[in-house]
Amino acid sequence: MTADLPHEPTDEALIRAMAAGQEEALRELHRRHARLLYSLGHRMLRQRDDVESCVQDAFMNAWRHAARFDPSRASVKTWLVSIAHHRFLQELRDRPDPALEIEEWDAPTESADPTDRALAERAVEGLNASQRKLVELAYYRGYSHSELATLTGLPVGTVKSRLRAALEQMRGHLSRSAGGARRSGLLEGLEGGEHA
Repeated sequence: MTADLPHEPTDEALIRAMAAGQEEALRELHRRHARLLYSLGHRMLRQRDDVESCVQDAFMNAWRHAARFDPSRASVKTWLVSIAHHRFLQELRDRPDPALEIEEWDAPTESADPTDRALAERAVEGLNASQRKLVELAYYRGYSHSELATLTGLPVGTVKSRLRAALEQMRGHLSRSAGGARRSGLLEGLEGGEHA
């Protein structure tokens, strides 16, 4: 640490030092939180070079916008995860669609029933915004409960109970909208166990 920074500054103190232009504060914040961002990046992007580039971009964005950080809205860790997550999503959106190998597109596949898809989408749309976000991150992006807690800044227990409530609401919607075999098939994915 430089003489300008306390021996063990809080994350918030490091952000204030970054806003004042102290590069050592950025290095210390990177030392503390880069491993978490790399872990999340590897889960989403899989390609090491892309992860490294995005994590570097995330820290540079934090450097540029340090003066805007509001500790009343999020912890520094949650703020950094949010910045990195947006950058990872942008990277995914910018990727070209992968070309299919001939075996993949030539093999006969069972097409999804468009009615089932529409019912499932309506069940998700019936959730409030925070529930929908959790369901999408957990079941479409594959985040675990602990990763969701880090992303949202919520305790793990709260994440679990909100996901459970969201799934119960979706089950209720599907049971009213779908019948018999279709209902059981649609609910199978929702009832297929908890995320770690």
